[in-house]
Amino acid sequence: MQRYRAPLVGRHGEVADVAGVLRSAGGAVRTLLVTGGAGTGKTAVLGEARRAAAEEGAKVLRLDWEGAQGPAGTAALADAVCGVLAKIQDGRHLVRITVVRRAQSQTDGRGGEVALLSTVGEMLADAAQYVPFALIVDDIHRIPDPTASALGLLLRAFRPAGVPVVMAGRPMGRGQVGGARLPAAADRVLELPPLSPAEVGELVVRRLGRPVEPGLVTGVLRSLGPLAGSPAAVLSVLASLEERGGLLELDGRICLTVPEWELRLTADVTELGRLGWPDVSPDADTVGMAAVLARLAERAELRLDDLHRVRPLGGLPEAVGRALDDLVRDRVVTVDRDGATAFAVPALAAALLTLPEARDVRSLHVAIVRSVTDRLGAAATGAAHPRLADHVVAAGPALGAALAVPLLLAAARSSAKLDSSWGARGYHSALRHLPPHDTRTAGVLRESAALGLRHADHIGVLALGEPLLACLDGPQGGDRGGPGGLEWVTRAWALSALHEHRSPYTDDADLRYGAALGRVPAAAALAGLGGLYGIGPITPMTFRPGPTADLVPDAGQESGSGAVPSPAEVRLLAAAVGGGAEFERARRALPRDALGEAALGEAALDRLRNAAAYGDLAGALEAVLGGRYTGAGQSTAVQYHAMVREYLAGNWDSVLSGARRIETRGRGDGVAGVGQLARALAAEVQLVRGELGRAREWLDLIPDSVGHPLVSRVRLGVGYWSGQGDEALEEAWRDVRRARASGLLAGVDRVLLRILSIALEGNDPTVVRRALEEMEALYEESASPMTREVVLLGRGMVHGDADSALAAYRLVRQRVDVLLRVDCCQCLAEVGDGPEVWLAEAARSGHALGMGRLVRGRLGASARRRNVSLPRRRVVREGRGEWGERDVRLVVMVSEGFTNRQIAVRLGCSEKTVEQRLTRLFRRTGCRSRVELAAAWWDGSLARQGLVPDAGPRRQGGDGTVLPVG
Repeated sequence: MQRYRAPLVGRHGEVADVAGVLRSAGGAVRTLLVTGGAGTGKTAVLGEARRAAAEEGAKVLRLDWEGAQGPAGTAALADAVCGVLAKIQDGRHLVRITVVRRAQSQTDGRGGEVALLSTVGEMLADAAQYVPFALIVDDIHRIPDPTASALGLLLRAFRPAGVPVVMAGRPMGRGQVGGARLPAAADRVLELPPLSPAEVGELVVRRLGRPVEPGLVTGVLRSLGPLAGSPAAVLSVLASLEERGGLLELDGRICLTVPEWELRLTADVTELGRLGWPDVSPDADTVGMAAVLARLAERAELRLDDLHRVRPLGGLPEAVGRALDDLVRDRVVTVDRDGATAFAVPALAAALLTLPEARDVRSLHVAIVRSVTDRLGAAATGAAHPRLADHVVAAGPALGAALAVPLLLAAARSSAKLDSSWGARGYHSALRHLPPHDTRTAGVLRESAALGLRHADHIGVLALGEPLLACLDGPQGGDRGGPGGLEWVTRAWALSALHEHRSPYTDDADLRYGAALGRVPAAAALAGLGGLYGIGPITPMTFRPGPTADLVPDAGQESGSGAVPSPAEVRLLAAAVGGGAEFERARRALPRDALGEAALGEAALDRLRNAAAYGDLAGALEAVLGGRYTGAGQSTAVQYHAMVREYLAGNWDSVLSGARRIETRGRGDGVAGVGQLARALAAEVQLVRGELGRAREWLDLIPDSVGHPLVSRVRLGVGYWSGQGDEALEEAWRDVRRARASGLLAGVDRVLLRILSIALEGNDPTVVRRALEEMEALYEESASPMTREVVLLGRGMVHGDADSALAAYRLVRQRVDVLLRVDCCQCLAEVGDGPEVWLAEAARSGHALGMGRLVRGRLGASARRRNVSLPRRRVVREGRGEWGERDVRLVVMVSEGFTNRQIAVRLGCSEKTVEQRLTRLFRRTGCRSRVELAAAWWDGSLARQGLVPDAGPRRQGGDGTVLPVG
């Protein structure tokens, strides 16, 4: 018989085993117990097995113990069995029910109960002789002890002949004496294991009906802790996300828009009790106290010794202590070796926080703090126990500034080197207590900003905005000079704003920040870099001579200070996007080292200008600051820098993943307009891959006011290949004029190259000549290495100059730009010697990038003009058959959770063909299911066995699947 294929994820074998028992009605009697933790899918397995058995003609009935009318015990069991007998309509059902009821009425003491159970067994066996049936009993862990004891005795001593029984329930907990007899009555115990991460991924894809971003699955797994393999828990988190709009479809994938620590189970008390308590079923009061503990632990680290110190106070502390003991015993809360408590399932704690707040826990935070400060004093407490700073914050105004400020500052300074997050929270909390006129405020701002920059915590530095504004408007606002004053803090704040791609000059920005920056010229110049690097509008930049004009922080200053570029370095960063003459003047204005050598070498200057062409602020800062740059962290600028690096290297799947991360991060933070150039780069990737719809979706997210050359280049390509060539070219020429007028030259060369390619394709000599002339003039003005590459390539394309094209190819290969290298190869295939070699390289790189039909068509046209063949992709031949790209794509789509219908649409075949090909793949790989095939693909075992091409590195195909490169 063909093995049954259950639609349940990860439960194919278990469903088949249960269905086999249910189909054995009338034959050998078997009793099967299906067990597993909360939410592992026991009821779903029973339901699916019941459906499978019914499809083959088996009759399966449910023992409804919950609907029994009699008292718990044999009477309730007899009522439930009568309900089963009533469903067997064979003309004798009334007789059997009457016999059971008569025996039930004669029950008297233990002997009568045994006789009743014997009668029940006989009647069930008699019914099975006429109408074979199987019996299922669900949720046996909830059956009252007397009834469970009677059922266990029935199955052990009076088992009905010909009636297979399948029971399902959790492992029996403490005190379930009667329920403990049920497992002993089973011939076999089938334990449902947790789902593997690959199976969880498949479940998520099935539930959402779309491919998902890997970060979504990872976040769900982390939020569930020991419940990560529970299907019900996974579905509960997904339902919660859908309810509050925490999911977003981007680029054909479902992405997570909320931080991982906000993932939570559905906020239903019954559901939380069922999933969160593995051994017991808690009442509402227990869940309520768990919610109190969740609020305590969410605001500050809670340790056992904290409660021990305050428990003698009675009241809430004592109640919390008892509740904590119970939760630890029930394995809901864990305790580490330092005594710190935490919920075993983070998603449970997050869900408990959404329940109505019944008790104010601030008094407990106050008691925990005072239990230490009364002995040690505020400053000593902060230095010795910095974690108590969080309790001070949670206590709020209940603790006065006289106690809170010394404790918070001591805690921040003592923990800054051990845990920067504690230090940052301490500084921020102290600033909420300190007024602007306090002499300590400026110093705390400086220390906090330096700590944030040292650890690349730009969000933390941005949080200093309000106290910084208050100080700038206050009596200290006039004394801003020097790296130790408010000027340096303001510049640090402006740098962090740029790192998070936030401009103080956008229409939706707080006007107070723009006005404050205007009073600090060095900070205003730094913030003005944003417009030149695609962050906000372009604003006039003025570099005024002053005491800090050439300041470069030295090693003697506080760690973190050097991460802020000096005004001279800001001038160089601004000049990198403009003309060559201004760039040279800015370079010469940089201070020289002790030996009189230039601060930056030619390689660093080239990296700077290359980064400026893509609006890569982090890359530009790294080139200018060198070892002073703290490029770690996950700021938007750092993530975009990684995108640019992967784009140039040809790892375009990583580019798209990075764009989705930036987009979801910005929306999760509630900040609109973050990462405009990341959107443009993602649109460019999809455009070259031939996915015009997805490219247009990314482009539509970019406001029309954004005029960076990278955006202009994408708009031109999308417009032209969408059939709006004339309008797109007109707009591109306007963008070129606007960019040159504003001094934004970096990146314009690639816009002109795309115009030139389109004009050559359309055989428009006027536009071709104009584009090449503009390139030449741009190079004369900018003297940029990238512009030189484009000019050489343009000469090769227009004049058939093979030497220029070859020079461009060598420069591009050295700099690493895979897409531009493909253009060089195509040009050399047209005008150079040995077109087969150049076409082969272009085809290899094109396949690696996943280029779409339009680009492949261009390569094909070049091959036809040179009367050569375009190389085909190599098919891997192995002993078990031939693997082509379609086979690999099928495996990948299966591993990403695509249904047969979705696969059929993408491969252009029928669902039956997909099923046939999957059957062949199962036979050739030895995998028994889609889950096994997906797991073998992702862990690389198929490649290691030589069954498929090497799975790494991978690229994304035109249909959204990830394919191996090569």
